[in-house]
Amino acid sequence: MQTINRFLYGPTAEERVRQWQAKLRQEQRVLDREMRQLDVATNKAKQTVKQLAAKGDVKSARILAKEVVRSNRQKDRLSVSKARLGSIGHQLSQQMAMIKVTGSLQKSTEIMKLSNALVRLPQISQAMREMSVEMTKAGIMEEMLDDTLEMDDDAEMEEEADEEVDKVLFDLTNGKLGQAGTVQTELPSAQDKEDEEETERALEQYRQQLNGLLSG
Repeated sequence: MQTINRFLYGPTAEERVRQWQAKLRQEQRVLDREMRQLDVATNKAKQTVKQLAAKGDVKSARILAKEVVRSNRQKDRLSVSKARLGSIGHQLSQQMAMIKVTGSLQKSTEIMKLSNALVRLPQISQAMREMSVEMTKAGIMEEMLDDTLEMDDDAEMEEEADEEVDKVLFDLTNGKLGQAGTVQTELPSAQDKEDEEETERALEQYRQQLNGLLSG
């Protein structure tokens, strides 16, 4: 009988909640994997910054330090998003309890607010949109507005870039670089051309790796 009812009427409310909770855990694992990859790439970039600074290539060290700053911000964003996924899962557990009392799913402004924030994250945007459609049909959410504000990362980065990059340089070089007014931007004139080209290749490699992770 249960199989026939599922065929005729679809999953029960409890089954829908369990499916959503499983999907949320899956997306949390996606973010965990992204954060681990960021950690690996960022640690390599930090080591390269130290090497560049030791060679006196302050300009390249500063460029790569900026990528480290972007990576740190992205990891923070992923961490917040993972917490939001967990909050939706908690809200769904409360829905499960309410089903036993009311027999149906209840509208939740908290789930809608969290979902609206999560659809902006490229790594899980599609999955969250699909889940939001299902929750809307189930009566938990109202239809999502498609005018979510785009995050102006470039403008935000420019406002605090110098201060944050200087701090990264200061920390990675034990205070030798990054102090206010002491960071030079010109390459030493005596640097060998072959070493410079090798440095540029390594620098571009790390930048591309980090940019790939940051773009989702």
